[in-house]
Amino acid sequence: MLDESPLKQFEIWLEQAVQAGLKDPTAMVLATVGENDTPRQRIVLLKGMSQGGFVFYTNLDSDKARAMAQRPQVSLHFPWNVLDRQVIIGGHAEKMTATESAAYFLTRPRESQVAAWASRQSRPVSARAVLEQQFHGIREKFAQGEIPMPDFWGGYRVTPQRIEFWQGREHRLHDRFVYTLGSNADWQIEQLQP
Repeated sequence: MLDESPLKQFEIWLEQAVQAGLKDPTAMVLATVGENDTPRQRIVLLKGMSQGGFVFYTNLDSDKARAMAQRPQVSLHFPWNVLDRQVIIGGHAEKMTATESAAYFLTRPRESQVAAWASRQSRPVSARAVLEQQFHGIREKFAQGEIPMPDFWGGYRVTPQRIEFWQGREHRLHDRFVYTLGSNADWQIEQLQP
């Protein structure tokens, strides 16, 4: 039985994925369309749900951030293969406020905070040693006290417009249910053929 709210249904499935002991149930594929209409995918981590959206954090000058600035329509995909399940979310990505991002940044492990400063994500680097040198330099710079959030780092919230729940079944007669956001901000549920 599906919940009337796709967000509640997602939370149920996520909790089941956690309880099943999946290695990283919050790993999701983020698909964007960038320059020259080129689609790209990469794995990011779901860091929570806020204001009805799916939240992740990244460098604001990364390839994904630049693509979302041009085209905020994105797709998220949770491939819970061990459970023979997947969830596909289509929605609109928007930058979170600096205050929201900073609140999360301060909860990150110190080494992750240093890494956010050290890496200019998606930019070329001549050798791994250069990246490690940048990391050590930043760690020394911020050896005392709290590490401030870089102004080039922050969060995104993907507000869903469509969420599909896929459950594998025998004989490839899979269950597929799609929630689509209606014009009255209510969710319509349809079952799709596999």
